Amino acid sequence: MTATPLTTAGPPAAPAPIAKAERSLAPDIARGGMLLFIALANVPVHMWGMASDRYGHFTGQSAADHVALFIEQLVIAERSRPMFAILYGFGIAVMASRMFARGLDAKAVRKVLRRRSWWLIAFGFVHATFLFVGDILAPYGAAGLVALFFVHLSDKALKRWLVWSSLYLVVIGLPVLGLLFSGGGEGGEPMAIDGVPPYVGQMLMGAILSVSLDVVSVLLAMFIPLVAAGMMLQRSGWIDRPSEHLPQLKTVFITGMIVNVLSSLPYALTALGAWEPSPAVFIAATYLTLLGGMYAGLGYICGFALLAHKLRGYGRRGVPGVLAAVGERSLTCYLLQSVIMAPLLTVWGFGLGEDIGYLTAFGVAFGTWLCTVAVAVALDKAGKRGPFEVLLRRLTYGPKRA
Repeated sequence: MTATPLTTAGPPAAPAPIAKAERSLAPDIARGGMLLFIALANVPVHMWGMASDRYGHFTGQSAADHVALFIEQLVIAERSRPMFAILYGFGIAVMASRMFARGLDAKAVRKVLRRRSWWLIAFGFVHATFLFVGDILAPYGAAGLVALFFVHLSDKALKRWLVWSSLYLVVIGLPVLGLLFSGGGEGGEPMAIDGVPPYVGQMLMGAILSVSLDVVSVLLAMFIPLVAAGMMLQRSGWIDRPSEHLPQLKTVFITGMIVNVLSSLPYALTALGAWEPSPAVFIAATYLTLLGGMYAGLGYICGFALLAHKLRGYGRRGVPGVLAAVGERSLTCYLLQSVIMAPLLTVWGFGLGEDIGYLTAFGVAFGTWLCTVAVAVALDKAGKRGPFEVLLRRLTYGPKRA
């Protein structure tokens, strides 16, 4: 398929929000499940007060804690970010296709997407500064500034960009990330600046890291090939029309889960305490789990598409409806996780993250996700969109056209 833009005059008009009846179930289910992965992957950042080993894992943990961390490192760590990036690219492609259908030309579409990307960077900067230094909104917004130049490309040209950006990431980006990530994971003490109150230190470190990560993510193409893959996924119809692509979805899901486990097993064994590699070998293991995570993330998304197909008879009721309600409000639910976990666990909040074990922390993350589920379901029953989705739309299109 080649995106064929039509010309238009005047300012871009916002397409109406997609009605629930018109929304594809699979992407929303995938986003809802992905947010649980994100909560589990992010919660160790809020743990503090314990020593850490040379691999960045907290010491003094029980056997149950080691097993919990092993499972998280085996099937979740470095999988949620690729999932998020692919679904972000999917969303960009959906927005672009709807605007093209309304008669906007490529320049006008890019203008809207550029504005949205800059606002995502702003959201992420505020999020990192005031709540969570591990924010991912800003880096995705930065990737979106690059990806907006892909929206008008033919399938062939988009695949070419996907291949070349993937090669760049594998050869240059991931080795550098492997070096950075292998230097330690959560660390032993909360980030702090001498002579500065903890929360002020959080704000300063969060702001600096947000800007730095935006630049690094673009230079290393951390998410650009994944965003392009998400755009290709939308064009292919795999996710919004899973019934037409079941063999391909099953193949990618099964191979993705195999790659998922095999690529992360060496890295996860260090979390279990069953393997103590040299620094050079640990860097290689980190590289392997980052590389495998890209394909594993795609595998998980295909798995959620298969789940949506299997549960299609339920529509947006029951478990599919619950996951979809969260997925429809993914931005709000993502930020709400930090609103709950950061003040609860961090040193500048109630400080409950001090000396807790991994199993307890993952329990807090799961409970936090359930809280966001409750909020999303309540909003869904009231017929309301997420407040941050509404805000981003207004900032993107303007109040008169939102």
